[in-house]
Amino acid sequence: MKFRNAAAAAVAVLALTATATACGGKAGTPDAQAPGGAGGSSAPATPTYAVKSGVTLDSPTLKRAQARGKLIVGAKADQPFLGFEDPSSGKRTGFDIEIAKMLAASLGFGPDKIEFKTVDSANRETAISKGDVDFYVGTYTINDKRKQQVGFAGPYYMAGQDLLVAKDNTAITGPDTLKGKKVCSITGSTPLQRISDKKYGADVVALGKYSDCVKQLTDGQVDALTTDDAILKGYAAQMSAKLKVVGKPFSQEPYGVGVAKDDKALRLALDDAIKAHEDNGDYKKAYDATLGLSGAPAQQPPAIERY
Repeated sequence: MKFRNAAAAAVAVLALTATATACGGKAGTPDAQAPGGAGGSSAPATPTYAVKSGVTLDSPTLKRAQARGKLIVGAKADQPFLGFEDPSSGKRTGFDIEIAKMLAASLGFGPDKIEFKTVDSANRETAISKGDVDFYVGTYTINDKRKQQVGFAGPYYMAGQDLLVAKDNTAITGPDTLKGKKVCSITGSTPLQRISDKKYGADVVALGKYSDCVKQLTDGQVDALTTDDAILKGYAAQMSAKLKVVGKPFSQEPYGVGVAKDDKALRLALDDAIKAHEDNGDYKKAYDATLGLSGAPAQQPPAIERY
């Protein structure tokens, strides 16, 4: 069983739990508040990562971060249980956030020395290449086209593209039933590029945020939202009376950590850090405290692709 299957199932159960217990945002709306890894008193706590000291690396990115005294990490803010920012407190939670924290610790930065910066999908390569962020962790699929602009450590996670539709929609059952249908996805994302293929015949709508696509879907302005299954299952569970995921995943999306293209030293150091945190148990503890709260066990992470 692939890790993405367990992760997607975890997201679905977790988001349903959050909807049942959360207070604040209106239930059944894209803006309803959902914690990224909060649970009851019996839930496992997120790990504390050992912060390395005296880290030296021939990396211009790391040297800039050390000089400023903090690490700037690009992330998502609207993905429940993956990368989520509480609109009231500003607290960041989710599995991707934990991945960022453990990697930062390996570079010598504790959680109080991390500044998270929300970067939408369309702006990721620009933010990384311009040095606006030191690295990026946020459901960022590794592919050859992006490697022309940025580098990738990992992958650390495997997902797959799927479809989210209205609960009463029986016309859309998979990608082969999208001809003439309005399908929303995120500007600059791999799922948008894939669903734009003429073979699907979809009328593609590109927006900047997942929550915007979800709102258009619930308002009936589009027929479907397509992106990675883990993200979709979170929204489907959050609004289980209105939305559902249909079909089977029709891609593999290896998530990596985006870094400056020419900063090989940083990229390889992050590869080492990912493997180290997998080996010492931090990775599984982070999973258990976020996606794993549903009871779905973490599976073996994908093999790291060093280059």
